[in-house]
Amino acid sequence: MQLQISHTTHYRYDKPVDYALQRVHLRPMTMDIQEVGSWDLEIEGGRIEASYRDHYGNHSDLISTDPGVQTLAITATGSVTTRDTSGVVGKVYGRAPLWHFLQSTPLTVAGPKIRALSKIIMQSDDQLSGLHALSAAILEATPYKLGETDTNSTAEDVIGIGSGVCQDHAHVFTAAARAAGIPARYVSGYLMINDQIDQDASHAWAEVHLDELGWVGFDVSNGVAPDDKYVRLAVGRDTRDAAPIKGMRLGDSDETMIVSLQVQQ
Repeated sequence: MQLQISHTTHYRYDKPVDYALQRVHLRPMTMDIQEVGSWDLEIEGGRIEASYRDHYGNHSDLISTDPGVQTLAITATGSVTTRDTSGVVGKVYGRAPLWHFLQSTPLTVAGPKIRALSKIIMQSDDQLSGLHALSAAILEATPYKLGETDTNSTAEDVIGIGSGVCQDHAHVFTAAARAAGIPARYVSGYLMINDQIDQDASHAWAEVHLDELGWVGFDVSNGVAPDDKYVRLAVGRDTRDAAPIKGMRLGDSDETMIVSLQVQQ
């Protein structure tokens, strides 16, 4: 399936900004499950300082603002041809070793509620079936709902709150899988939604590593294995590693952000 994507993140500051720096993961990588055609990254109010592959294999760009700006717009546009592999990414590895994806982060520490969920995996006949059961249990315990969590909500917090969004579901799933001794990682990317071109944000899901299959994806929020409607942008141990955009700025200006995203065939 060929997907057309246009993704703009527009920042507005109430005072001129002396300096701000954004690390962006907005260039999908060509791999067995997706082939990137044309792809452009346009910057208004700033410039690309450096581009590199990080230790996860993600394409990263560092974008700085022009001195004294009050607006910054980052626009990614292009096309990606995808394949449906029933969520199986395969034995694709970067420089980060598998044990790295067994490590928890502040957002994915396994507390009592996460450890209880992780036992679901062991109750099934095999790991793959157990992971599908885990995904269903997470969605049942934390139905998709906007506005109940924020970017600092931990996996354990989300179980206590009883709802969450795709970022939260990916954190809970990775934390529970790691608690069961299975390497797991967070994935950021895009999802084509049937009959809905305009979206408010990018998407997130999780992947685990199984010896016989390699990396396998689970979209807890939608209860499915990622297929050809998905485009992968970046991976990491949590959203702070893999977020499409993460940044900092100097000064006391207040910031507003508007995201415009279209994903279509």
